[in-house]
Amino acid sequence: MSAKIIDGKAIAKQIRDSELKPDILGLQAHGITPGLAVLVVGNDPASKVYVGQKMKACREVGLHSETHEFAADVPQADVLSRIESLNRDPRIHGIIVQLPLPPRFDMRALLEAISPDKDVDGFHLYNVGALVVETADDGTKSVFPPCTPYGVQRLLEYSEIPIEGQNVVVVGASNIVGKPMALMLLRKNATVSICHVKTRDLAQFTILADILVIGAGVPNLIVAPMVKRGAVVIDVGINRLDNGKLVGDVDFAGVSEKAAYITPVPGGVGPMTVTMLMVNTVAAAQRQMARAGNF
Repeated sequence: MSAKIIDGKAIAKQIRDSELKPDILGLQAHGITPGLAVLVVGNDPASKVYVGQKMKACREVGLHSETHEFAADVPQADVLSRIESLNRDPRIHGIIVQLPLPPRFDMRALLEAISPDKDVDGFHLYNVGALVVETADDGTKSVFPPCTPYGVQRLLEYSEIPIEGQNVVVVGASNIVGKPMALMLLRKNATVSICHVKTRDLAQFTILADILVIGAGVPNLIVAPMVKRGAVVIDVGINRLDNGKLVGDVDFAGVSEKAAYITPVPGGVGPMTVTMLMVNTVAAAQRQMARAGNF
């Protein structure tokens, strides 16, 4: 038995066509075009590729987008000043700082400088903390979930894969993917375990997973004997080998013979991450305009 491929490109296109474009047209009918600003510091080649993909996706659905580029030796104060300016700019509804940053930068300081109302990457402590509770003290809902975990959740939902009551193992404990992913699935009433590359005898945990989400950044970390037959395997990892080939954290050929569902790399989670960034940006525009009484 070979696993059914979860086609992230196709699902992302469905979401863009059925949700994003109608919402954007509705905003434009009120004279509002959602705007996204991306700040890029330095010359990381992978970052340039990712930012290019985001800008292309914005153009395709009708979002306004801006790229603000800085040299690697720019003073951190200059980047903070630009963020503050964008926080005040009514044309910009979402702001992201492209990671990774040059080592000398205080990543947390830059991310926390972004207004929570414009933090469409979902990295601000307000947004991450809101995953822990259903509502904040003032009764407001969680603002923006981090884009990659949000994309994984939507992949599962679109594929009609049940989450409630399932045993979920998340391999990878980053603040960007692993931890928020675990919280989001816990809120869907899954039973969740978090592991990582330092977990002793990792296979004893992964073999129990009905849904296995891997984002550890280690090629072929998960091989077939570590996966329960019939499991759902979501590969968030993306690694470039010495020969230039992109692979995930899962031995795709071997694991696909045991899993019921599996995501490919590339073409699985990646397209959904970009689409959720746009979903959050449109939601930010709707919320900001509603607060202003214009929508």
